[in-house]
Amino acid sequence: MAMNDSINILNSAYLAVEYIDSFLPDNPLQQPFKNAWNYMLDNYTKLQIATWGSLIVHEVSYFLLCVPGFIFQFIPYMQKYKIQQDKPETWEKQWKCFKTLLFNHFFIQLPLICGTYYFTEYFNIPYGWEEMPRWYVLVAQCFGCAVIEDAWHYFLHRLLHHKRIYKYIHKVHHEFVSPFGMQAEYAHPLETLILGTGFFIGIVVFCNHVVLLWAWVICRLMETIDVHSGYDVPLNPLHLVPFYAGARFHDFHHMNFIGNYASTFTWWDRLFGTDSQFIAYQEKEKKKQCITKKKAN
Repeated sequence: MAMNDSINILNSAYLAVEYIDSFLPDNPLQQPFKNAWNYMLDNYTKLQIATWGSLIVHEVSYFLLCVPGFIFQFIPYMQKYKIQQDKPETWEKQWKCFKTLLFNHFFIQLPLICGTYYFTEYFNIPYGWEEMPRWYVLVAQCFGCAVIEDAWHYFLHRLLHHKRIYKYIHKVHHEFVSPFGMQAEYAHPLETLILGTGFFIGIVVFCNHVVLLWAWVICRLMETIDVHSGYDVPLNPLHLVPFYAGARFHDFHHMNFIGNYASTFTWWDRLFGTDSQFIAYQEKEKKKQCITKKKAN
């Protein structure tokens, strides 16, 4: 009975969203996107699309999403939004990070990306335009992937902080006490494999078109680069996501090394009390701000 009720609720929600979508104006980008997609299908094989297309989506998305945070360091106005203002970025750290990223991307992640084609063939995942899911289905699938990845990340990330193994693997990622966007995937190769596994679980569960692979890559990169950016910028659209952790939440993890283990959401840390030090720190900072304001007045 409960299963049937859940299915009915999901069907009703789907129909409601579809009804609302029928009233929305046509997306002006849909036709150009359709033309580009069909051109890709007509001129490249599935192997090329799955392999090189996935690599291009990852690399272009990663470094484009890093650009705003990189530029912020040169804009004095943006420094008031920097979380750890006493620890500015340095060229030396950024260059070291960039070199490690290139190694991880092309010697760790690229071999994994090469398996994308075989994954889509094994599960008969379509590439065609007609089979592509609607935008709201993609959004729901990406959210589902994020929930799964977040659970995996919390428990495995917390395990990597165990005193017996921390110094061998996860310590590499914590070389930067004050993180910056490009540092999001700066990690030991084993960590890339261990925590990266959570990314693929959602794909196995939800993937019904190759476009979800790319949509989820972009969403995941957007999130992880944001929380590593080192800047808490107001009007950030990601803050509209329910229970979204954000930059301050993860920045505290790099500063404190303990607690705030989840990647995207706050519920696992709240459930297990691993955000207690972060909450205490926030309350302490609020008291400091109140005292400062009183003295100024």
